Amino acid sequence: MSSISSGAPGPPPGAAPTFVLVHGSGTSSFMWAPVQRELALLGHRSFAVDLPGHGLDAQYPVAYQAPQDLEAWADEPSTLAGVTLQDNVDAVTGVVRRLAEHGPVVLVGASLGGTTITGVGNETPELVSRLVYISAWSCVQRSNPIEYMQEPEYADNLMGPLAALNIGDPQRLGVGRANYRTADPEMLAALKAATLADVDDARFRAFLNILQPDESMAVMMSDARVRAATWGTVPRTYVRLTEDRSIPVAMQDRLIAEADALTPGNPYDVHTLDTSHAGFLYRADEVAAILDGLAV
Repeated sequence: MSSISSGAPGPPPGAAPTFVLVHGSGTSSFMWAPVQRELALLGHRSFAVDLPGHGLDAQYPVAYQAPQDLEAWADEPSTLAGVTLQDNVDAVTGVVRRLAEHGPVVLVGASLGGTTITGVGNETPELVSRLVYISAWSCVQRSNPIEYMQEPEYADNLMGPLAALNIGDPQRLGVGRANYRTADPEMLAALKAATLADVDDARFRAFLNILQPDESMAVMMSDARVRAATWGTVPRTYVRLTEDRSIPVAMQDRLIAEADALTPGNPYDVHTLDTSHAGFLYRADEVAAILDGLAV
């Protein structure tokens, strides 16, 4: 792993930023392809991270394939069971540290990826020129997303019916395990309503097929609170998604307000898209335009 040392050449003056893109739960760097294409068309460099155990390192047991053996899959140990939030933060910090040798880094997180970019901002704010949250968790008053899910602002979410999608005991497995290969029409309809209601069924299924089933419970339940003295010094942007029914816009607005109250001298720069939790990937040109505006 490369590191910046006092003897190493710094980035060239006026160097363009690199956008480092961090995915959320159950997905990978693959999800960022539409945004990366649009960023490239605008002349920007980007780097999409695979968090530990994601992407081409993801686990897809035979029991998850078709025909599925759900009983066997419920007992299958998970390679993500031992992965912690700190593991994610360390992985992204390593990437950011290397890219910072070439110029400014804008660190972008979606959904659960917000906890990871928060950790990088907490620990190494000097490496990041801006933090961007796209309907992402930036915890302030509560320790983690699970705690925020008990709050009134989360009541408008549509995740409840999706409990039937879960396979196995998360406490025993150490992961939440979702059967994204279900053919149950009711489950598919509920999942689409909660995550990607504003595209047609064909596009929804295309997105569904880049998801991976397991996500570490430790990542979701770790203390992910922002630190005013470090994270709070980094310029930050929040992209609100008003049709989001996974992290409702009321919750997004609460996260923004809590952070702004913590560091009133450095409030969020707020942008809004009228789309769903994953729908911003189908509005990649608009997302890229927002990011482009931050690179000035």
